[in-house]
Amino acid sequence: MKILSLIAGAGDMYCGSCLRDNALAGELKRRGHELTLIPLYTPVRTDGAGYSEPRVFFGGISVYLAQMSGLFRRLPKFLDTVWDLPGVIKAFAGRGVEVDPNHLGALTVSILQGEHGRQRKEIEHLLHWLGRMPPPDVVTIPYTLLISLARPLRQATGRPVVCTLQGEEFFLDGLREPYKSQALDLIRRQVADVDAFIAVSRYEREFMSSYLAIPREKIHVVRLGVDTAGSALRTPGTPEAPVFGFLGRIAPEKGLHLAAGALLQLRARGELRRATLRAAGYLAPERRGYLDEQRRRFRDAGCEDAFHYAGAPDWSGKMAFLQGLDLIAMPTAFDEPKGLPALEALANGVPVIAPRRGAFPELIGEAGGYLFDPGDASSLAETMLAAVCEWDAAMHRGRLGHARVHAGWTLSHMAAQTEEVFRDVAARAR
Repeated sequence: MKILSLIAGAGDMYCGSCLRDNALAGELKRRGHELTLIPLYTPVRTDGAGYSEPRVFFGGISVYLAQMSGLFRRLPKFLDTVWDLPGVIKAFAGRGVEVDPNHLGALTVSILQGEHGRQRKEIEHLLHWLGRMPPPDVVTIPYTLLISLARPLRQATGRPVVCTLQGEEFFLDGLREPYKSQALDLIRRQVADVDAFIAVSRYEREFMSSYLAIPREKIHVVRLGVDTAGSALRTPGTPEAPVFGFLGRIAPEKGLHLAAGALLQLRARGELRRATLRAAGYLAPERRGYLDEQRRRFRDAGCEDAFHYAGAPDWSGKMAFLQGLDLIAMPTAFDEPKGLPALEALANGVPVIAPRRGAFPELIGEAGGYLFDPGDASSLAETMLAAVCEWDAAMHRGRLGHARVHAGWTLSHMAAQTEEVFRDVAARAR
């Protein structure tokens, strides 16, 4: 099949959606499909091989200037060339990308207005470039925040459009009014422009069907798949000195403070006195104070050496990090629709401790880890303690999770399920 896929860059940040979309593109290419992966906003940062085109459309600088300046919107597109160079975009993005939904309401609404919004010139530029390419069999967009591209892409290519559902509700819920209501209304009105949706979990299908008024029959569940290259069934440590881990963006919504608080609770009670917590993941400049606060909590408790931040590792570094853990905690403060790090941990046999919410129950269950009461550090602490007290059983759960991921949650499995959706949508369109 010929596949045209759009992927939204997130600047210098490792973005779960970007990692998924890039890895899926690579696997589809390996399976013989002709796939063109077009980055929007910024170049895509990946923790492994990248598969996107070198040219960036909807360049982040151009999109911002179009939002702020009527004069810029009237300039010919060729005058924007310097702003759209990947190196220039990357240099600005490296200073930190503003992703706070409280500051992006007006811009979000404008992009959702599509050809009637302030970024119309960017859409025309993309369609002009696509007009010189052979038509694909199917077009994909990465999330509903770009649903305004569905109709122009269908008209320009004459091909069906598939949109992925993978967690944009967290961003939308953070918008201030009136932007949140306007954005939701614009998305719901354009659902009919999309031929099919792909949800990354059963939870996401059920939630988004209601949240965005998407007919349930239009949503196909394609389970996440992870790259198993470099993964291995690691050798566990000992219950006397367990190593807990945290992998994810260093931010309150991902719950590092809950993992830190749970371990500190246990140590204050005289439990797990030799346990340590290792964290890894992208740290935005504005979150350095949040990380410093976790360090301070351990220092004030007299156990500064019990906490370590390992930075934002690439793929090989991530595998080494995971293989050095005994258990991993993922105490997100929202209904996580993906939980990609949980699958990566299980691919290495690391049992996962996660809240009983979002996609975690279907990712973990009995084969792979433990579930605790959402948002409750005490419940997390008791679950961590229980896992250590039944050490052999906990390690067995990790081995079961390892077998389960390798048997059904790999990139190959995700690509095969995606192929089925694409072929069905293309056949119905014909």
